[in-house]
Amino acid sequence: MQSRLFAFTRVFARFFGLPLLVLAGVGIGPLAAADDAQDAWAALKQPGAIAVMRHALAPGTGDPAGFTLGNCTTQRTLDDRGRAQARKIGDRLRAEGVSFDRVLTSQWCRCRETARLLALGAVEDLPALNSFFTQRARRDAQTRETLALLRARPADEAVLLVTHQVNITALTGVYPASGEIVVGRMGQDGFEVSGTIEIEP
Repeated sequence: MQSRLFAFTRVFARFFGLPLLVLAGVGIGPLAAADDAQDAWAALKQPGAIAVMRHALAPGTGDPAGFTLGNCTTQRTLDDRGRAQARKIGDRLRAEGVSFDRVLTSQWCRCRETARLLALGAVEDLPALNSFFTQRARRDAQTRETLALLRARPADEAVLLVTHQVNITALTGVYPASGEIVVGRMGQDGFEVSGTIEIEP
């Protein structure tokens, strides 16, 4: 329950630009964040864990005019801090003994590069993870497709999805920071959040 409340608080805080410390007065703050991360690490080490990660730091919002899929020079991409963050996250996951059977990514260059720099296994494109930031009408269809894939996979298959904020919020209800990982499992009503992990660059 605390993880769900914390996830909701994260959405509220980030949407309105409030630091979590402002919300400590209602019982959600640094201690809840620590518990949330602890729950996430524990869940991530269980068979069949699902990790949904926002790409690492890529300065800006959306994509430039003239964006072309497959042409990284037309896209918003990782900067040096983002590349270092992706490597650091991969190192930390390996140090914790976390591994994945599949690593799936959006076709956007910032997601592909993040997934590759994590060095957690072969990377597969999954168009359902592509950003719908400028095509909000695709939100429900892409979210349904992602949920269907997660439901259809073997129950003990651990999977990492590297995608975008809008996709993650639609799927999990969490508004993640760059490089943040939302950990959970599939339940009867959809994706059930166990907690989140945020590793600073």
